[in-house]
Amino acid sequence: MVPIWFEVTSMIVLTVILIGDLLLIKLRPHIPSTKESTLWVVFYVALALLFAVLLGNVAGWSTAGDFITGWALEYSLSIDNLFVFVLIMAQFAVPRRLQQFVLMIGIIIALVLRGIFILVGVAIVENFSPIFYIFGAFLIWTAIRQAMPEGEHESDAQAENFIVRLLRRRIDISDGYDGSKLRTTVDGKRMWTPLIIVLITIGVTDLIFAIDSIPAIFEITTNGFIVFAANIFALMGLRQLYFLLGDLLDRLRYLHYGIAVILGFIGIKLILHALHVNELPFINGGEHVEWVPDINNMVSLGVIIVSMTVATVASLIASARDRRRDKKLTS
Repeated sequence: MVPIWFEVTSMIVLTVILIGDLLLIKLRPHIPSTKESTLWVVFYVALALLFAVLLGNVAGWSTAGDFITGWALEYSLSIDNLFVFVLIMAQFAVPRRLQQFVLMIGIIIALVLRGIFILVGVAIVENFSPIFYIFGAFLIWTAIRQAMPEGEHESDAQAENFIVRLLRRRIDISDGYDGSKLRTTVDGKRMWTPLIIVLITIGVTDLIFAIDSIPAIFEITTNGFIVFAANIFALMGLRQLYFLLGDLLDRLRYLHYGIAVILGFIGIKLILHALHVNELPFINGGEHVEWVPDINNMVSLGVIIVSMTVATVASLIASARDRRRDKKLTS
């Protein structure tokens, strides 16, 4: 059980860090260097590990292990968001020096939406245990879609275009940006800048991704605080990771297979958990199924790490091979 004072203190400290990060970006808009992005990624990873140590001391190391596994899961699945963020930035021609600010605001919007989603999810999980069957089946289906990303990317693009068309019909939007301003004046008329569309698109797109990731982390833990904390730490480092990876994203061609393996594994684990707490009368007479294997969270953490590592290494090897081949063809 996590003490209330620890939950409140943690949320206050993390909110202060997010506000400070936002003010720093607002006051000093710039394109971060590779060194700066690396230092920020290391900082947020170290902050997550420090949080896990503090959590272990006040709530037990089993709870800390749940957080680490949940954070690793959300961080891995959030990397998939980066591909969509790149597409959104390109589609709306967001100036490079504004992209930090855009990502930060988008992440804050995403955290608010995810917080609401988590509250609803926890209430459903606590009062309707068969939801684990639904979550498990949904994640397995999502894993199959991840293994065939073309259709998924097409549906994401259609969703984004729908959002853009809807907003342009409802509000006046200028053709160009005006720094980080959401409102500007064009020929004496007050209008929204394209920044409003970008922020809404990023926030809504992340919520779509959360439909995959939130059910997955409920397999790790149903503690709302741990689930939300894992999401905060995963998303806080996402902005710096966006600039750190940069063009490397295009070379991670097999990353979606790693994510597919993770989602499929978690989906199967959710169904096994559902069988353990089964209450459906047409399955085993409404009794719990005790003989199904119980996969602990350390195994889940291992699957996450191995899947992402293999997918990343295989992608980099394939990219290096292609570059050597192209070099031979042009020489």
